[in-house]
Amino acid sequence: MAAPAILIPLTLWSLAQPSRWLICFFATAFLLPPLPIALGDSGPHVCLLFAGFGLLCGVLWLPRWQVSTNPVQAPMLALFFILLASVAPAAIHSGATVAAGSLARVALFGIAVYVFYYTSTGPGSGSGTGEMLQRVYWIAVVSALLACIDFYYQLPAPSGYSPQFVWLESGVYRRAQGVFYDAGTLGNFCAFFLVLIAAAVARPFGREVLSRKALTAGGAIFFATLVLSYSRSSLLNVLIALAALAWLNRRRMRLARLTAVLAIGGAAAALLTWKLFPEFLIAYWARVSASTEFFFSATEGVLSGRLASWYSLRDWIAAHPWQALVGIGYKTLPYTNYLGAPVVGDNMYLTLLVETGILGLAVLLWLHIAVLRCSVRAASSSEPRRALLGTWIFCFWCGQAVQMFSVDLLTFWRVLPVYFWVLALVVHE
Repeated sequence: MAAPAILIPLTLWSLAQPSRWLICFFATAFLLPPLPIALGDSGPHVCLLFAGFGLLCGVLWLPRWQVSTNPVQAPMLALFFILLASVAPAAIHSGATVAAGSLARVALFGIAVYVFYYTSTGPGSGSGTGEMLQRVYWIAVVSALLACIDFYYQLPAPSGYSPQFVWLESGVYRRAQGVFYDAGTLGNFCAFFLVLIAAAVARPFGREVLSRKALTAGGAIFFATLVLSYSRSSLLNVLIALAALAWLNRRRMRLARLTAVLAIGGAAAALLTWKLFPEFLIAYWARVSASTEFFFSATEGVLSGRLASWYSLRDWIAAHPWQALVGIGYKTLPYTNYLGAPVVGDNMYLTLLVETGILGLAVLLWLHIAVLRCSVRAASSSEPRRALLGTWIFCFWCGQAVQMFSVDLLTFWRVLPVYFWVLALVVHE
């Protein structure tokens, strides 16, 4: 009964300006769990309501749409339509129910594509970048903090959560996942903002938008949350991004200063995690160390059984090369028996090859190249704000491209829109 009293004024407020619905979408996506309704894997989410508002805003502010092009538009739109076209083979090979799920996931990916176009060439292109970044940053900090609280008290899991646990001597604990479906989404989300903090240390505009205290506090919270998510691939994402940042700024950045700042922030986050969850931090460090030490001698164990799935998909491609040209339908592998049994690929490239064919994989690689080329040009800009945004996206996308070898990142639909939003700011500047 109280919902209309909240939603009606919020709806009117969000429709008053072109970009307000984005803040509402990000806030609900990052701070609220799915609704406890048996629909799909995790139930419907409130942020979908604001995605609908975004479509309405696109119609209301129709005169503000611009006819312009940028290097990222073509591969992003091509990827969306390839995913959409793959629904047809999903219906043929797996039936109407699996095809309906495939279509729903294509629509969820389409939200991020719409956010990109709305911000780069639509009504949202004139929004204040600095103020929006501040709001999104603090929303993300609160989301990560809620995840820490959730882990500390082991609160009841959100509806439809992915059961992921850590076995320690003191007991069995659910990995930190906050309000997201799984811990991997939370880890990738934290990696995104940790890269922002590193880029802000290297770029002067970052310290104008966010103070040193805000960067330090946020860095400690994001790092602690990343550890509690128990995600090794997200940690690798951050390390790849930091290497890209060092290379990108090898002539203009004082590496000693950046190293000192990152060391202090990392030490503060490690101390915070140690004080609150000492046993968990030891287990996480042991897991990361063992992954490095035994990667070549015990690869299957290090990769948590992923090799068996990859070999299964490789063998199917070898046995059905012509069918692999068109794919079997986007996001159908975990739900179809067409390959003999459901398979969780956990490899964006291999999964996309099987589900959308060689064309889908080629377009994904095209998108990677377009994003990296566009952002690296922006990173070398003399305008501080454009340089910060370009540095952020370039470094993070380097990490994303590597992390996709072990995670299906395109399915993280609740966090993908904020990545594409920042990318849109890069190409619009």
